[in-house]
Amino acid sequence: MRLSAAFATPVTRDPGPRPRDSELDLFGITHPGLVRDGNQDHFLLCTVHPQVVVHGTSLPELDTLPLRGQRLATIMLVADGVGGAAAGGTAARIATESITRYVSSTLRCYHAAGSTNEQEFEQALRDAVFEAHAAVRADAEEHLGGDQSATTLTLGIVVWPWLYVVQVGDSRCYIFGHGRLRQVTRDQTVAQTLVEQGLLAADRVKASPFNNVLSSALGADEARPEVTRHDLSERGAVVLVCSDGLTKHVKDEEIAERVASMRSAEQLCRDLLQLCLDRGGHDNITIVAGRALRAVHPTP
Repeated sequence: MRLSAAFATPVTRDPGPRPRDSELDLFGITHPGLVRDGNQDHFLLCTVHPQVVVHGTSLPELDTLPLRGQRLATIMLVADGVGGAAAGGTAARIATESITRYVSSTLRCYHAAGSTNEQEFEQALRDAVFEAHAAVRADAEEHLGGDQSATTLTLGIVVWPWLYVVQVGDSRCYIFGHGRLRQVTRDQTVAQTLVEQGLLAADRVKASPFNNVLSSALGADEARPEVTRHDLSERGAVVLVCSDGLTKHVKDEEIAERVASMRSAEQLCRDLLQLCLDRGGHDNITIVAGRALRAVHPTP
């Protein structure tokens, strides 16, 4: 795994106060589409907090104590199963469950994010991805007689003010900020590799038979997670994670138009889903969106 050069420098400026939980606008949705019999996609949208679980006490007013600590991270994940219908969906579910267990119980170094000890966080992300990869392969070995099942995985972890994006496969992560939409993941497909090698024109990718052939996936022969870090300190910046069921039907320019005029994360996700369905919905569609609402300061 290679990290973005942005990892070399810790935070050197004041990013402002961490958004409160009530200021987070988060929503996720998944749909089988109009052609497929089942849905092989899975998603996870959650926040991670330290929590005190009291099993017994003599204190008379336990409800007044702060038993849940300040939010450590916000998790946005999309996994798009590939292979046979049952096998692909199972792979996506197992990968999502594995990541959920890891971020809730094993990943204990959120404090290292954005600091000079960032390699600790990098290693934890690497361990999480390869643990999910191993879990998918072990399940296939046990239940599929050695046949493969595989899944994409795009994972966004916001540790204020940074967004860490971990990707395997071709599900995408976008950031909309300063009026511009940026794709911050690289499609791990054979077609994209051919483009980078100068063997295929970028405008021919969608028509290429290699566009849907993954060069890396969890559970496959090779999983190559790519990790990048991005500044999210601009209040109102939108993070969108999606399976290729969205991007097969909706252009980046159209996503940008709808994000720019969004009223809420739920409205954005539902509108993009409906746009996919109106255009045929040939694949499973999963969309997760989130932002920290701009703080409203009372007028003096």
